Amino acid sequence: MPQMIFVNLPVKDLETSKTFWSKLGYSFNEQFSDERTACLVISDTIFVMLLTEPRFKDFTKKEIADAARTTEAIFALSADSRERVDQLCDAALASGGSAANDPQDYGTMYGRSFQDPDHHLWEVMWMDPAVVEGQG
Repeated sequence: MPQMIFVNLPVKDLETSKTFWSKLGYSFNEQFSDERTACLVISDTIFVMLLTEPRFKDFTKKEIADAARTTEAIFALSADSRERVDQLCDAALASGGSAANDPQDYGTMYGRSFQDPDHHLWEVMWMDPAVVEGQG
C-alpha cells in the first residue's frame, strides 16, 4: 500500500472552504468529513483535512497561526501542463482566493501561487517532463 499524507489545516468557515475547493474541481471524501471537518481529496494518496479552528485546536496545544499575517507553510501542487497551472490559479482567484506571488517562468518550469480564503499559501508548478527525467 502506498504511503499517504493527510495535511491538517485550520479554517474559519468550513462551508466557504468547501465551496472554494469544489470550484477548483476537487472533491471530498464524505467518510472522513462531518460538520467540523472536510476531507479534501488532492489525489489517491494526498488529502487535506480542513478543520474548523475549534476542531483543529483539539489536536494541538500551540496557538493557531494567523495565516493572514504569517506563513506557516507553503503547499505545492504539481500540474501536468502550463495550461493546467493557469487554469487552477485562475479558478482560485475567481473563487475567492487571492494572488500570492508573481508567476515564475524558467522555460522548463512554470509556476503560480495563490492564497485560499484562509490565507494558506498554495503553489502550482509544472516542470518539463524531459527535465524531470534527466533528459533536458
